[in-house]
Amino acid sequence: MPPSTTDDLVSTRESPRRRTLPPTPERPRSLFTIDGIRYEALRELVLLQTGELLMLARRFSERGTALPGRCFVRRLANPATSLRRRRLGEEIQLAFRLHHPAIAQVFHRKVHQGALHVVMESVDGPSLETVVSAGVARGKPVSEAFALYVGAEIAEALHHAHTLTAEDGTALGIIHRDVNPRHVYVGAHGEVKLVNFGAAYSLVIGREESPARLVRGDVAYASPEYLERQPLTPRSDVFSLGVLLVELFTGKHPFDVQDVPRPPEGMSPLHSEFLPSLPLTQMRVLLASFGPEDVEAAVEKLSPDVKQLLHAALRSHPEERFATAEALRDVMRVALARRHPGYGRQEAAAEWARVLAEGSGLRDAVEFGEGGLFQEGLEAHELKALAKT
Repeated sequence: MPPSTTDDLVSTRESPRRRTLPPTPERPRSLFTIDGIRYEALRELVLLQTGELLMLARRFSERGTALPGRCFVRRLANPATSLRRRRLGEEIQLAFRLHHPAIAQVFHRKVHQGALHVVMESVDGPSLETVVSAGVARGKPVSEAFALYVGAEIAEALHHAHTLTAEDGTALGIIHRDVNPRHVYVGAHGEVKLVNFGAAYSLVIGREESPARLVRGDVAYASPEYLERQPLTPRSDVFSLGVLLVELFTGKHPFDVQDVPRPPEGMSPLHSEFLPSLPLTQMRVLLASFGPEDVEAAVEKLSPDVKQLLHAALRSHPEERFATAEALRDVMRVALARRHPGYGRQEAAAEWARVLAEGSGLRDAVEFGEGGLFQEGLEAHELKALAKT
């Protein structure tokens, strides 16, 4: 499907956040029509503090016939200024350029009820945030094989973005800047999809930059150089992926901001685009002294192969890390083939189903990543059946 190019981004506006009853498959919410195709929201999956909302939707033809498959519709937060609206449009144009099996494809954009909506490829499966939460609930993280397989797929997606060029061969220099478990999904067939390049940085000439002191994305996964506003390279996304991998391998985030000392005097102020999952100032102080001993404390129980690659991904100084996401991908694929030969899509799909089924008994006690993950009316015997797959 070609991207829609008829939207008037200027018509987006800041507006009060009105909450209505969330849609359900039995009571869908009509959204909009693009090129004769009508979209209906079936379920709200993720709602951020900014008002950004991710919905699962279905499509209908002009004759009212339901079309096969589902899609995601992301209602973006409304920019407050014309400059930010222009930047948002440029970010979406970047997303249209990304065509890779491990990146959720963006199909259309549409201004609806004063807010910009993006229609994108859906994934019939959970986010990594949900998988990690389910692992916490059952008392055991995912297998080493699952983490290596998923990590290599994410690194492959990042390498594609990092090396993408314009039509004339000019490097676009795309950096994701917000690699975290909420932005990675694993499908029913084991496919891995990286989503949301909405915070992406690019070297495209003439592109509007983020305000100098505005941090975009979740700072809990940010690289040290990003939080200190230093030049960004693909190594920044490598660090973020390293943080995500520690959480996937161990079930625990590697950073603890509880005992971080007070920030030094004279530290330049920054502010986050939205409320981060970890405090911004404490993260900056922590990363300023972050070193190999901190990595070792987080990964000490893992296998030597895994520990080595995580140490190389999480070096504080960018030049000491893997130079590219491709290099990290290759190391993970070698480790997977050597330690878990034959592990692939089918095994990954079966594993996430087991993890969710085994962790579902405590789903009320654990904050799962997206609402509506479990099918409506899913009973105990059905969850047990999932666990056996």
